[in-house]
Amino acid sequence: MELICKAVTFFLLVSSSLGVDWEFAQNLIAVAGPLPGGSVHRLRLQNPVLHEEGQAPDVAEAHDYLCQQGLVAPELPRYFSHLREIGVTHYKIFLPWARLLPKGDAGKPDEAQVQCYQELLETLVATALRPVVVLHHQRVPSAVAAQAMGREAEVFAALFVEYAEFSFRVFGDLVDVWLTFSDLPEILNSLPYDEPQYRAQALAAAHERAYTVYHEKYSPAGGKLSIALEMGHVLDSASSGLLSASLQDSVDFLSLSLQYCCGNETDFYQKLSEFQNVWKDAEILVFSLKFLGCGSMEENPFTTVAAIVTAINKEETRMIGYDVNELLDLSSHDLRYSFCPLNQILQTNTLQENPDAVVAPRSSYQTVWEMFAQQSELERDSFLQDVFPSGFLWGTSTGAFNIEGAWAEDGKGESIWDQFGHECHVYMNQTADVACDSYYKTSYDVYLLRGLHPQLYKFSISWPRIFPTGTNENINSKGVDYYDRLINRLLDSNIEPMVTLFHWDLPQALQVLGGWQNDSIIDAFVNYADFCFATFGNRVKFWITFHEPWVISYAGYGTGEHPPGITDPGVASYKVAHTILKAHAKVWHLYNDKYRSWQLGKVGLVLNSDWAEPKTPTNPEDVRASERYLQFMLGWFAHPIFVNGDYPDILKAQIREVNQQCSTTVAQLPLFTEEEKSWVNGTADFFGLSHYTSHLVSAVTSGTCTPSYESIGNFSLHVDPSWPPTASSWIRVVPWGLRRLLNFVSQEYTGTKIPIYIAGNGMPTEDAGDLINDTLRVDYFRRYINEALKAVKLDTVDVWSYIARSLVDGFEGPAGYSLRFGLHHVDFEDSNRPRTPKASAYFYSSVIEKNGFPSKVLDRLSTPVVFDLPMPSKLLNLPASEVPSKAKVVWQKFSSQTDFERDMYFYGTFPEGFTWGVSSSAYQVEGGWDADGKGPSIWDNFTHVPGNIKNNDNGDIACDSYNKVEEDIYLLRALGVKNYRFSLSWSRIFPSGRNNSINSHGVDYYNRLIDGLVANNIAPIVTLHHWDLPQALQDIGGWESSALIDLFDSFADFCFQTFGDRVKFWITFNEPQVIAWVGYGAGAFPPNVNDPGSAPYRVAHILLKAHARVYHTYDDKYRASQGGVIALCPNIDWAEPKTPSNPRDIEAADRYLQFLVGWFTHPVFKNGDYPDVMKWKVGNRSELQHLPSSRLPVFTAEEREYIRGTADVFCFNTYTSKIVTHATTRLKPFSYEYDQEVLTEIDNSWPTSAITDHRAVAWGLRRLLNWIKEEYGNPPIYIIENGVGIKTNSDVDDNTRIFYYKTYIDEALKAYKLDGVNLRGYNTWSFMDSFEWLNGYEPRFGLHQVDFNNPNRPRTPKRSAVYYAEIIRNNGIPLPKEDEFLYGEFPKNFWWSVATSAYQIEGGWRADGKGLSIWDQFSHTPLKISNDDTGDVACDSYHKIKEDVEMLKSLRVSHYRFSISWSRILPDGTAKYINEMGLNYYERLIDALLAANIMPQVTLYHWDLPQALQNVGGWENDTIVQRFKEYAELLFQRLGDKVKFWITLNEPYNTAYLGYGVGTAAPGISVRPGQAPYVVGHNLIKAHAEAWHLYNETYRAKQGGIISITINSDWAEPRNPHSQEDINAARRYLQFLLGWFAHPIFKNGDYNEEMKTRIRERSLAQGLSQSRLPEFTESEKQRIKGTYDYFGLNHYTTVLTYNVNYPTGILSYDSDRGVASVTDRSWLNSGSFWLKVTPFGFRKLLRWIKKEYNSPPIYVTENGISERGALDFNDTWRTHYYRSYINEALKAVVLDGVDLRGYTAWTLMDNFEWAVGFDERFGFYHVNITDPGLPRSPKASARHYSQIISCNGFPDPATGPHPCLDLDPEVTPTDTTPGLSGSVRFLGLDLTSQNAEVALYVLFALAGVGVLGLALLAYGYGKLSKRSHKRSAMKHSKL
Repeated sequence: MELICKAVTFFLLVSSSLGVDWEFAQNLIAVAGPLPGGSVHRLRLQNPVLHEEGQAPDVAEAHDYLCQQGLVAPELPRYFSHLREIGVTHYKIFLPWARLLPKGDAGKPDEAQVQCYQELLETLVATALRPVVVLHHQRVPSAVAAQAMGREAEVFAALFVEYAEFSFRVFGDLVDVWLTFSDLPEILNSLPYDEPQYRAQALAAAHERAYTVYHEKYSPAGGKLSIALEMGHVLDSASSGLLSASLQDSVDFLSLSLQYCCGNETDFYQKLSEFQNVWKDAEILVFSLKFLGCGSMEENPFTTVAAIVTAINKEETRMIGYDVNELLDLSSHDLRYSFCPLNQILQTNTLQENPDAVVAPRSSYQTVWEMFAQQSELERDSFLQDVFPSGFLWGTSTGAFNIEGAWAEDGKGESIWDQFGHECHVYMNQTADVACDSYYKTSYDVYLLRGLHPQLYKFSISWPRIFPTGTNENINSKGVDYYDRLINRLLDSNIEPMVTLFHWDLPQALQVLGGWQNDSIIDAFVNYADFCFATFGNRVKFWITFHEPWVISYAGYGTGEHPPGITDPGVASYKVAHTILKAHAKVWHLYNDKYRSWQLGKVGLVLNSDWAEPKTPTNPEDVRASERYLQFMLGWFAHPIFVNGDYPDILKAQIREVNQQCSTTVAQLPLFTEEEKSWVNGTADFFGLSHYTSHLVSAVTSGTCTPSYESIGNFSLHVDPSWPPTASSWIRVVPWGLRRLLNFVSQEYTGTKIPIYIAGNGMPTEDAGDLINDTLRVDYFRRYINEALKAVKLDTVDVWSYIARSLVDGFEGPAGYSLRFGLHHVDFEDSNRPRTPKASAYFYSSVIEKNGFPSKVLDRLSTPVVFDLPMPSKLLNLPASEVPSKAKVVWQKFSSQTDFERDMYFYGTFPEGFTWGVSSSAYQVEGGWDADGKGPSIWDNFTHVPGNIKNNDNGDIACDSYNKVEEDIYLLRALGVKNYRFSLSWSRIFPSGRNNSINSHGVDYYNRLIDGLVANNIAPIVTLHHWDLPQALQDIGGWESSALIDLFDSFADFCFQTFGDRVKFWITFNEPQVIAWVGYGAGAFPPNVNDPGSAPYRVAHILLKAHARVYHTYDDKYRASQGGVIALCPNIDWAEPKTPSNPRDIEAADRYLQFLVGWFTHPVFKNGDYPDVMKWKVGNRSELQHLPSSRLPVFTAEEREYIRGTADVFCFNTYTSKIVTHATTRLKPFSYEYDQEVLTEIDNSWPTSAITDHRAVAWGLRRLLNWIKEEYGNPPIYIIENGVGIKTNSDVDDNTRIFYYKTYIDEALKAYKLDGVNLRGYNTWSFMDSFEWLNGYEPRFGLHQVDFNNPNRPRTPKRSAVYYAEIIRNNGIPLPKEDEFLYGEFPKNFWWSVATSAYQIEGGWRADGKGLSIWDQFSHTPLKISNDDTGDVACDSYHKIKEDVEMLKSLRVSHYRFSISWSRILPDGTAKYINEMGLNYYERLIDALLAANIMPQVTLYHWDLPQALQNVGGWENDTIVQRFKEYAELLFQRLGDKVKFWITLNEPYNTAYLGYGVGTAAPGISVRPGQAPYVVGHNLIKAHAEAWHLYNETYRAKQGGIISITINSDWAEPRNPHSQEDINAARRYLQFLLGWFAHPIFKNGDYNEEMKTRIRERSLAQGLSQSRLPEFTESEKQRIKGTYDYFGLNHYTTVLTYNVNYPTGILSYDSDRGVASVTDRSWLNSGSFWLKVTPFGFRKLLRWIKKEYNSPPIYVTENGISERGALDFNDTWRTHYYRSYINEALKAVVLDGVDLRGYTAWTLMDNFEWAVGFDERFGFYHVNITDPGLPRSPKASARHYSQIISCNGFPDPATGPHPCLDLDPEVTPTDTTPGLSGSVRFLGLDLTSQNAEVALYVLFALAGVGVLGLALLAYGYGKLSKRSHKRSAMKHSKL
C-alpha cells in the first residue's frame, strides 16, 4: 500500500486548507528509523555482540543493529535509497553512550564503535537522508551512574556534556539535527538520585549545558538541538513542570513523542491542548508517533495523521515534520515494491483544485496480492535457512470430540457429535464413542507431548463433559477432574495449556432448544466460560473462545455436513455466526472485567481461512472475487472483532446485491446495533489462525438465486491440478499461500499491535499404506513452517506461534477415522489405542528444538548434565570375606519372615538426586552392523551362522538406533529419565580393535547421541564393553590373551578423551561373569570356547586386570579434569537357602554369590584377590583332580594392590532369584559350575517370564541389596539393569511387566528406606524391545515396543513406559491420598456383627430328625471336597450353643448372623412335617443370644437346600418358589417375635453359578452352564420377592423387623485403567455378578440391560430363537421391584478385569459375560487363592452401590480373610485385613456419605469351608478339629476386632489414649497350641495386642523358629494335598 504517498497527499490537502504555504510543504521533515526487528532479520543485520547494558533485548536490537562491521555495503545503502525514493527525508540514529565511551571517559573511546557510526552517518548522507541523532536513549550507563552516585546533579551534567562535546566534535560535520535525550521516564528512573525532582534537575541541567555548548562551539549553519518530550502524564507533575519551565529557552524546536489511542481520541486532544498551552509558538517535530488499539489502519491510515496535524497547527504551534515509522510498518518495509515518491506529489498541480487526484486506497488484499504477483516459482518456493525469534511458541493440538472418547462415561452429557455418529452420518458408521480413549489416557498423551517437547498444547474442553445439560445447574465433577489432571500434568511437564472453550461439540440438550440459532445460548456459553475461567484460569493463560466458527456456521448450519445437520446457508448460517460473535465478545469482556487482573491470561479465537488466489490473475473480476472469498470466510468473523465491530463492507454489499438481483431474499445478514459494534470491536488479545490450503477463485458470470455459500458470495472455487493432493479432497499442498495469508491478516487486522498465533496447520494421510513413515506430512510441515518463517523474517509479520495439527490421529468428523492428521499413529483396531510416533513427529520435534531451520548446525554442547554423582573418598579398605561371609546376617534377618511380612507393600520416595534411567547395549539396538566403516564383532559373525540364534535372527539392523538418534532421544525425553545407559561398540569406533583404525563415522554417531542426551538433561552412563568384542581381537585369542589389556586400555583412553567432557559415569565391563563363563566356559555365547574348568578363570583374571588398568588410566589422566566415576557391572541373582535353618545351605547360598559376583567384586571392593571360598574350593578340587596347581590363577601382591579399590560405585544387574542348597558335585569334567558345590532350583509358584530361569522374585532384590551392603561396606549402589521378558509379538498393554516393576522397585525402596542401603539409582532393562542374544527377538524386555517386521522399526510406548514415567515423576511410590488411614468413629448405634452358616458349623447332620441337604449329599461324594472332609460334625455348634455365645460375648459384637438349616426344620423341604427338635435348637440359640444382649441376624437360606427338593429339580423347578415361601412363613411365625433382621438368600450368585453352572458347589450340576444358572437365578429372585412380600404384608406390622437379601460381589478394577475396553469389562463384571440380582430388586424389577443385551445377542448368534436369560412378566417385575429394606453385601476382594471374546458356540455364563480377571502381584495373599487383600476395593464397591442403587441402607454381612497351613495364633495378616477393610468402610461413611448401618466379619470360628473343607480357616477363633472336644481358642485378631467394636472405629492417637483401648484380659485358652491372648507373640516379641497392632507395620523382624517349622511342615503338606486332590473353585464362594 502506498501509504506514505497517500498520507502526505492528504496532509498537503489539509495544510492547504489551513493556509500552510508551499515552502513549508517542501521543507516538511519525514523521519524514519530505526528499523523494526523483522527487517533487521530480513536484511541479515542481527548484532552478534551482547546487548547494551541495561537495555531489554528487543530495544537493544532496534537501536544497535545498524552499527556492525561490514554491514554498510550493500544492504543499508539500498535500504536508505529506497526510503529516500518514497519521500523519507530524515533518519533517526541513536548513539550508544555506553559503547562509545565504555569507561565514561571521552579520552578513552571505543575506536571501532566510533568508526562504525561515522561510516553509518556517511552512508545516510550519501543517500540524501539527513540524520536526526539522539545522544542518549533509555537507561544511564552504569559507569556514569556510579560516578554520579551520591554527588551533586552537576556531576551528572558535567559527565553528559563531556560525552555530548565528544559527539559534536566527532560527528558534527555530518549532523545538523540533535536530540540530547529521548525516553525521559526511563532515563529519570535510572539516575542515581532518590528524589524525582532532583533527577529532573540533573536532566535539565545536562540538557541546558549541552545546548549552550553546542551553539557556542559546534553549531553549523542551521544546526538545531532539542530534547524529546512525551505528551501526557508519563512524569509526575513536579518533574514535568520543572522540565517544562527549564527547557523553554534551550530548544530550537520541540521534539514530541505521541501515542494516539483509537477509541480514546478525546483524551488525546485534551492532553494536546494542555501541552500547547505550555509550549506556545513552538515548532513541533513529531519524533515518535504510535497508534494504540487502532486495529486495521490500512483502510484509511492517513485520516488519523491528518487529524493530528490539524490539531497541532490550529493553535499557535506549528508542525515541521513527523514520524512515518507506523506507516512504514503497515507497508511491511518490503524493499522489492516501491511507493509513489513524495516528490511526485510535490510536483502535482494545485491539489485543492483537483481533489480527485487522490486515488482511492488499495485494499489489503490487493496490496498483498500485488506484493507477490510477480514472484517467479523459483523465488516463491525458495527455502529460507533461518530461525524464528527467541520466545517463539511451538505447539500441537487436538479437539475433545476428536480424541477423548468416553462419550457417556462418568456423567458426561450427549453432544451433537455423539448423536450425529449414532445416527450413522459418519464414514462406515464410525463414532467418536471411544476415539483415542484420551479421557482415560491423560498420562499417555502427556508422555507423547514430553517427547515432542512443544511449549503449547492446544486442546478443547468438552462442554457436555463439564455441564452435561449445557447449563451450570448440573456440574459434572468427574469431567472437571479430568481437565484438572490434564492441565496439571501439562504444567508439570513445562507445557502451557492453550484451552479452547468450544470446538464444535455443543451439548445436545442445548441443540434441542435451537443451538446457536437461539440467543439464549449466549448466556449459557458465558456461564460455561465463567466456570472454566474460575476453575482452571489460575493455571491456563491462553484461552480460545471458539475454534473455527466459520466451520460451525458453514458446515453445521449451512451445508449440514456437520451436526446439527441444518441446511440453511442463507439464513441460519448467518444467524449462527452473529450469535457466536456476540457470545465471543461477551466472554472476552467477562474475562477482561473479572479475571484478567489476577489471572493475567489472554483470550482470543481461532479463525480458519484458505488463501485465495485469482484463477485468472489478469482478470480484475477474479481478483475481486478472491478478495470477496476471503472476506466471506475470514472477514465474516475477523472484521467485527479486529476492525470496527461490524461485518466487512464487501460482505454486506455483496449480500445486498444478491438480494436485489433476486425476487426473494437469498441471504439475511443480521445487523449489529451501534452498542453491539462497540462491544464486539477489539475483543481479542491475539489472532488465532487456522490454515490448511489455498484455492483458485473466479467470479461467477451467471449467478443463481439458490442460496449457497458460493452463490451468495458470487465466487467459484478451483484448484490448480499441479498442487499436490492429500487424502482429503479439500486440502491441496500450497505452502506459499500461508505466507500470503499471514501478510493479509497483518495488513487487514493486526499490524504490529495484535500477535498472530498459527493455531492449526497440517494435512491428512490415508488410513492405509505406510502409516508411520509419513514423508508427505514431513514435507508439508517443512514447507508450510518455512513459509511462516518467511512471513516473520522477510515480511515482519508479527507471528508468535505455530501449532501443528494434531498430536494424534483422531475422529475426523464425517470422515471418521479414514483421515489421519496425527503426529502419532493411533491403532483404532486395538482396544488399547496404542500411539506410535510417526516420522513427522520426529521431524517436528527437531524443528522445535532448533526453533526453525538454522543455516548451520549449532556447536556441540560440552556442558554435561549433572546428577547426584557420588564422589566418595577411596573405598573402605575391607578385609577378605569370611566363609561364610558376615553377610549371612541377611539370611538370618529375612529368611524367617512370614509371607505377610515379606510381601507387605511399602510406600515412600527415594532421596532427592536419585537417578532413574533405562538401559540398552550397542549390539542389541544399534544395527548398522557394517555401516560407515564399522568392523565386525564376534556377535556379527556368530549370528550369521544359521542355527545359532532362534529363528536365525541377528542384530544386523536390530532397532536401527544407529540411524535413529533423534527417535531414541524423543522417547527418552518422554520417559523423563535422568540417565540413559548404553554401550559403545568397540568395533564401530576401532574397526580392527586398535587405535590405528579410528572410524570417524562411529565417533560421530556417539557424539550425536551424547550431545542429544546432554541437551535434554539426560546423563549418559556409558559401558565400554558389552560383550561385542571386535572379531579382529578374537582372532588373536580374545580375552584369553593378555594383549587385550593394553588394547582395551587404548580403546578406553580414546573414549575418555573423546567423550569424557560430557560422560561422567563409565562402566568398564557389563556382566564379566557372562563373558568368562558363558563365552569361554559353557561356550553358549561367542567366542564359543567350551572349556568350563579353566578358561573362565583365565579370562576373568585378564578382565580384572584390564578393568584395573582402565580405572587407573581414568584416575591418573582424566578424573581431575572430567570429574566422573567408573566401575564395573556384574550380574547377580539372589540366592535363597533352601533350608535357612541349615548352616550348610546358608554357606551354599553365600558360596553361590561369591562365585557369581564375588569373583569380580571381591578383588575390586575388598583385598585385590578372589574370595577365600573360591580359592579354597577351586584349589582343593584341583588337588582332588590331581592337578599340579589350582585352576584359579593367582594375583601377585603388586597386582592385588593394583586391582584393589578400582571402582567408585557398586553397579549391578539383577533379574531373578534362585533357591540354593549344598551339593557334592562331580570332580569331572572340570567345571566352574561344579566347583561351587551347590544345586539351584526355582519355586514353581514364582511368576514365569519369557526366559526360562528368569522368575519374578521381587523380595530377592531387597535381600540382595542388603547382602551388598553387608558384604561391601554399603558403597553407593546403582541397579543398572532390572526387567522382565515377555514372549509375545505385541505387548503394549504389558500388565505383567508393570507387576514386575511395581514389586521390584518397591523392594528397592524398602532396602533404601527401612534397611539403610545406600542405593543411588535404578535403571530398567530395557529401553525398547531389542535383540536378546540367543533368543533373538522373541522375548520382549522393552518399555517401548519395536515392530521388527517394519523396516522403519517404529517404536510404540507400552503401558509399562507410562507407568515407569509416573514412578520417575513421583521419585518412587508415594502413598496415594485415598489410601491414607482415617481416624474416626462410625455413627452411633452402628451394628457390629460376626457371621457363620448352618452347614459350616452346626454338624449334627443326622441328629434329631434332620433331613439330608444337598451339601450332605455333595460332601459324601468322592473327590468333591478337599481331604474328603464333610460337615457331618463341623464345629459341632448344634451341641455347643453356650461355647459359641461365650465367644460372641468376648468379641463384644452387638449382633450375630447365622443361618437356619432348611432340612433341619423341614426334613423333606415341605411344610408337611416340622422337626420341632431342629426348631428348638434355633429357639434356644436365639434366647441365649438375647440374654447376652446380642441381636440375631437370621439367614433363611445359606446354600443347604433339602436334598428332597433337589430330587425334583431344586432351584431349576419353579415350584420351589412356593416351597421357599412356606419355609419362610414357618420361621416368621415361630421366630419372628424375637428375630428383627432377616436375610432371605445368601449369595444367590453362588447358588446359581457354582451350584448349577460349573458344579463346584452343591448340587454339583454343570451340564447346562449356559442355561441352568439363569433359570436358577430367576427362581431365586422370585422366591426372595415372595418371602419379602409375605413378611411385609403379614408380619412386619406386628413384628417390626426388616428383611432383604445378601448379594456377594468382588470389586472389579479394569486391568488397564487407561483402556475403555477394560473399563467396560469391569462394569460388565459387576453387572453380571452383583447386578444380576440387585438390578431387579433394587431398581426396576428386571435384569440390567448389559445382561439382557449380551445374552440375547449371543443366544441369537447361536441359532436360538430367544434369549437364554428368562424374562419376567410385567406383573413379576412390579412384584420384584423394591423388595428390600436394606442392601446386604458380602465382600472379600478385588479383581482386575479385561475383555475376552469367547467363540460363539460356547454356551455359558462366562462366555456371555466375556470377562476374564487377574490379580495384582503386589496384593497380599491369603489362605485362598481367589482372595487378595485389597481394602481399597471395599470403599469403591460401597460407593458404587450407593450411586447405582440410589443410596440404600447397607449392611455388610460378610467380610474376612483366610489362612492355610500351620496355625499361628498371632494372625497379624487377619488383624491387618480387618483394620484396613473396616477403615475403608469408615471412609465410605465419613467421606463418601454411604449409608452403611452395620458390619459383619466372616467368621466367628474356623469351620467347614465348602469345597476346600477345613484347609482354609477364616475364624477369629481356632477350632481344633483333631480334638474330639473341638475346643475354641481365640486368635490375636479376635482381640483386635473387639477393640474396634469397643471404639466404634479408630480413635485418633493424636487426641491421647482412649478408654476403649483398655480391654479386659482374655482367659488363657485351654488348647495347648502356642499363643496367648493377653500377651501376643508378634515377630518374635511378646507384646500386648495393642502394641502388636502398632508393630504390625514395623516389618521384617524375626519370626519364632517353632512357628516357622510348623509353617514349613504345613506348606509341604499343602503341596502334597494340592497334588492329591482336585481343587474346587470356591470359598463358601468365589470360584
